[in-house]
Amino acid sequence: MISRRQFMAGGSMAAAAAVLQSKAVHAATGAPQIGLQLYSVRKLLEKDYVGTLQMVSQVGYRNVEAAGFYNHTAAEVKHAMGVAQLNCFSAHYSLADLLKDVDGTITFAKEIGLHWVICSSPSVADPSRFANAPGGAWQAMHNSMTADDWKWNAEQFNRIGHKMKSRGLQFGYHNHTMEFRDLGGGLNGYQIILKETDPRVVTLEMDCGWVAAAGGNPAEILLAHPTRFSLLHIKDFKATEPGQEPGQRVSTELGRGVVDFKPIFAAARKIGIRYAIVEQEEFDIPAVDALKIDFAFMQQHLS
Repeated sequence: MISRRQFMAGGSMAAAAAVLQSKAVHAATGAPQIGLQLYSVRKLLEKDYVGTLQMVSQVGYRNVEAAGFYNHTAAEVKHAMGVAQLNCFSAHYSLADLLKDVDGTITFAKEIGLHWVICSSPSVADPSRFANAPGGAWQAMHNSMTADDWKWNAEQFNRIGHKMKSRGLQFGYHNHTMEFRDLGGGLNGYQIILKETDPRVVTLEMDCGWVAAAGGNPAEILLAHPTRFSLLHIKDFKATEPGQEPGQRVSTELGRGVVDFKPIFAAARKIGIRYAIVEQEEFDIPAVDALKIDFAFMQQHLS
């Protein structure tokens, strides 16, 4: 029999070992480490948080990025990650949630041992502007964000980034497709973010699948701005269906879609990306089987 304190300590020790193992592998190979965005298993996490993390580990993943913590405390999250021998290195938050409580987010992130805090979706200065938009606010942002909106977001990112850096965290931004909509004269939101954010406090996590869906070239962007990116999302998509908007594309197992990852992986190695993170949002087969296919693809093509 062991005490609860000993049990919790065991989880913390396992989590620390997972972090050290990840750093050692990256240092030895120079290749990005394979990660999994836990949004991929959001439906399973809602039902069985601890068991799902252990399933992820059994598939072979050792590094994970969170997208919500399902009402668990920081201590519970840290322990569950440790028991599953997972290195939780990053987490996603919407800008709206970050603006509500930056200090609380920082405290939580520090307690569970995050290195990165990533803004996963932008906002606008006056959210009521999109409150009653047809299709909802998310769809409205895809179609109606202006250059001034993106400049405002960049200002928020700089402010939050400075605060997080002072507490030992790295802040970053994750794209979808809305950032690549033409704002006129060839200007888009991603260009504004690259120009207006301070590289000292704001890094970028490129979702390569969404960039490709929006008509961009992920490898070219990475190589053109080699110091701006730390993390990648690796996502494949089925072929475009008639009338389908870029943001409506449907993801599939890696290697079974239309995204060309060879130049992306080459660029990732060249510029020193730390983590290449699998994210699959839709499934035609059981999630565990899909994640096995994704992991095997990453092992085969990333190394």
